[in-house]
Amino acid sequence: MKSSPLEKNILMQREMLTRLLSEAMHDLAVRCAQVIDVRNSLETLLINALPKFSYCKHLYVLNAGGIQITDNILQGGAEHEHFGRDRSDRPYMQDIIGTTDFKLSEAYISRNKKRQSLTAIQVIRNHRGDHIGYLGADFDMRELPHTESGYKEPEVWRQIKGDPAIRSGVFLQRRIESIMDSKLDQVLAIMNELITEHGIFHGKLHFSSNRGTIWQIDDPFVYQILGINELTNPDICLAYPRRHYPARAIVPPERVMPVFEMFRKLRFADENVYLRAGSLNIINGMVGLNFSCDGSHYMPFDEFLDKSTEFWFGTIGELKRS
Repeated sequence: MKSSPLEKNILMQREMLTRLLSEAMHDLAVRCAQVIDVRNSLETLLINALPKFSYCKHLYVLNAGGIQITDNILQGGAEHEHFGRDRSDRPYMQDIIGTTDFKLSEAYISRNKKRQSLTAIQVIRNHRGDHIGYLGADFDMRELPHTESGYKEPEVWRQIKGDPAIRSGVFLQRRIESIMDSKLDQVLAIMNELITEHGIFHGKLHFSSNRGTIWQIDDPFVYQILGINELTNPDICLAYPRRHYPARAIVPPERVMPVFEMFRKLRFADENVYLRAGSLNIINGMVGLNFSCDGSHYMPFDEFLDKSTEFWFGTIGELKRS
């Protein structure tokens, strides 16, 4: 199966961490092999090595059966209660013996502190190549370094099928005209004004429930809910200061209203399958659509506008048949 962009980003992060850890873990494991039967010497070795693992929460050594034979060594001290702990059943210990003898675990919730964690395990071998133990290093994911390129949502059309229970009952429901439906001229004009002149960069209209949700450039971490009274009152624009149309916006200001007009057409296209909610983000240029069958579409605004009404009516027909 083809990896998603998010999965590829996670893989890139894991590859970076593997490069960061694998060589240092191997070198330390070689030194651990020389004193593996002497607990004090092992713990001293881990204490001296820990500064080289700047993101590590704990270092420890296990015997070949997965039983811990040192304390948890951490910055500035040790956790004695972990000596003798059986880690053999932990997820990071599964299928560890392999061609590289190094494994970076999948993320997991730590047993004691309930934090998202990773564990690196390096097999310890003696000079004959016999497996005699494991070197373990635990990491708190909050403190790990990240690559400079974070995850970015792909700018492609994505279609997501909704709840099968809703889809199966789509013919048992019919669109009931909402208050917003009856006042759509005012609603669309006000939303267009808010976006093009008053610093709103993301707006969503919930046609069936008579409300809107907006995000402001001045305060992007907080969304606001507008009821039908606000959405039909031109004075609402007085509550939001005038702002220049953002330079980062992908959607030209003259294309905002055509997007909303297409929402209108999809709202009234069919009595069974109809647009329940539509959103526009002018910064990333994405349009979101949610239909009465609970199916959703996310696509670039220009692709959305390039589709004729016949295309969407045909899509609605397919939704009715599926």
